[in-house]
Amino acid sequence: MALLSFSAASVAAQIAHARGCSTFLPNWNGSVGKPALILIVGNGVHLRSNGIDGTSTRIVTTERADPAHAFAEGINPFRDADWMAARQAAFRDLTGQFYTDILDDVQMLIDRGHDTIRLATDGHTIRVFLRRAADYLIGGTYDVPSGLGGTFRVILRDATDTHAIVQNHGNCEDFDEMLPYRVPLDALIEIDDRRAA
Repeated sequence: MALLSFSAASVAAQIAHARGCSTFLPNWNGSVGKPALILIVGNGVHLRSNGIDGTSTRIVTTERADPAHAFAEGINPFRDADWMAARQAAFRDLTGQFYTDILDDVQMLIDRGHDTIRLATDGHTIRVFLRRAADYLIGGTYDVPSGLGGTFRVILRDATDTHAIVQNHGNCEDFDEMLPYRVPLDALIEIDDRRAA
């Protein structure tokens, strides 16, 4: 799971471009009739408008990038010397372009005055990630996916804006004796949150 951060101002410019167009890049299913954001993983990681107008006639590729696109923090080939390592840490060897369904959610955050847009992606889904480390209670109890098909009950020991350090607690004895470990921040599930793990 990767958490990506983007400047809200640069994303807003891409949304404005998309909304100003009347034709749009197709997705894998064919023609698209509405504005959207496309996540590009290739020469950096960036969000761009799906709109086609007189200023941009070429189809999106991962070979070149426009410095005006909304680049993820730390994964901008025009600014970050180690952007390739950061891209590989987030996506391994995956590259390509991914149509998203996040434009309205991102616009809502921009309208509320957020200066950073954060996305959570696992390589298959891309969603807006609203919470920050300060939203979680250090010492609080949460569930995290176990990788075995269920969840572990954990206590939150520490958190950054991307990851949490957790300690198993309230499971069987063998699991509770495990050393603290790191999980993506958005893997923490509130105890009363019934979303699928």
